Amino acid sequence: MTEGVGSGGPSLRLSGTLLILAAALAGVVITGMWSLSQTRWTAHLDRAERAGLLLYGALTRGLAPPEGVSLAPLDPADAARAEEGNFAQVSALPRPAYVTLAPILPDGTGGPGLQVAVVSDGLQYRVAELPSRPGQRPEETLGQLTRLMARYCSHPQIIARPDAGDWQRVEAPGVWGCEAAPADLRLPAIVLSLLALGVIFTLVTNTAARFTEFAAALAARRRLGGPESYEATGPTELRAIVGAVNTYLEAEREQLAKRAVVLSGVSHDLGTPATRLRLRSALIEDNELRGKFEADIDRMTAIIESALTYTRAELNVEAPRELSLSALVEALVDDYRDMGQPVSLGAVEPIVLRGGQSLFTARRGAQVVGGAHRVIVTARPVSIQRAVSNLVDNALKYGRSARLHLEASAETATIIVEDESGMRSTEEIEALMAPFRRGANARSSDGIGLGLSIVSTIAMMHGGELRFETAPHGLRALFTIRRG
Repeated sequence: MTEGVGSGGPSLRLSGTLLILAAALAGVVITGMWSLSQTRWTAHLDRAERAGLLLYGALTRGLAPPEGVSLAPLDPADAARAEEGNFAQVSALPRPAYVTLAPILPDGTGGPGLQVAVVSDGLQYRVAELPSRPGQRPEETLGQLTRLMARYCSHPQIIARPDAGDWQRVEAPGVWGCEAAPADLRLPAIVLSLLALGVIFTLVTNTAARFTEFAAALAARRRLGGPESYEATGPTELRAIVGAVNTYLEAEREQLAKRAVVLSGVSHDLGTPATRLRLRSALIEDNELRGKFEADIDRMTAIIESALTYTRAELNVEAPRELSLSALVEALVDDYRDMGQPVSLGAVEPIVLRGGQSLFTARRGAQVVGGAHRVIVTARPVSIQRAVSNLVDNALKYGRSARLHLEASAETATIIVEDESGMRSTEEIEALMAPFRRGANARSSDGIGLGLSIVSTIAMMHGGELRFETAPHGLRALFTIRRG
């Protein structure tokens, strides 16, 4: 399957610049809306306060009321109710009637005081919280009261009387009523800021997700196989990266394919001379010389076959599928036993699934999943079998016996091969994973030094690794792969 580099959006530099400009513009608009709302609201409160200052003169000295404020004397019945303190019973008041008493005391300069009751249809005002200072004049107090009234959406009326005067009804819906309040742009500014943040966050997250998805697909390529090339939509930089990766993969495939062709050709070309040499060796009368001659021929053939096997592992041609890893290992052990080899299989270690903490206890719950033939993985069966066989062969070659264990977690599965070689240096054995490296006792055994390299390559193909640990009587090889 071939997937090319798809079309996408602009470059990160361009899109980032546009996002920054858009964010700056949104910030300017939001700040402007917020500042305009604050300015209008402050002007509204200041107007209400000025109206209260001028209203004091209209009530106490008979001056003209401020603009937007109307004064009307109460009829005798309503005046009697107000005198008795039954302000809620005064006619033509908003209903329901919430009464707030706010008497204003005279000042030291002889300014008269006021008996004030504010009747609202929605709330009682907290006049105790009005600002005050020593020497504050009555008109300032009345201005603070009307400023407080303008803060809330209501339809209040003022019933007031100076110390020597009549009860007056004060109405000013255009000054401190709901309809007088300016449009509050702060909530739209908050909504706009959240919308801008959401858009920017979505764009940034989507762009980052495209890079993450491609990285995940590329990381899973060796483990699960993948297309011959990749396609990516998104910024120009990502498409450039994908194009470079596709070029690299194509060059790598061509290089590996050429290597396989060369090795296959060499193996084929050497087949006929090797056959002739084997036939001619039969004519040698000296048994010892004939045996050495045939051993050299076998070793030459094994070198070619091992190199081909290593190249096929690099080519990654086998398709992964779901299989029972425990069944594969058991079958492999049975095959060695049938050949009389000292190979054994330990019990499959159970899988322990850890749960989260409960609301009622700090202990974590745990569930043990046991049973044979339940270690299911998605892998390449032939490659896995070849890798385990190489580890077992090494254990038999250098350690006289091999004991296999199978451990699994929710994400990985590990095949452990333990020998009795008596070796204690894991650094030396890990160094042998390089191609064509052999141990100190290699002269007493067959092989060309590609076995561990093949195993390590297969482990990396499956998202795992090959590592070694010291065991009580030798070395322990741990072949780990990912299950999914």
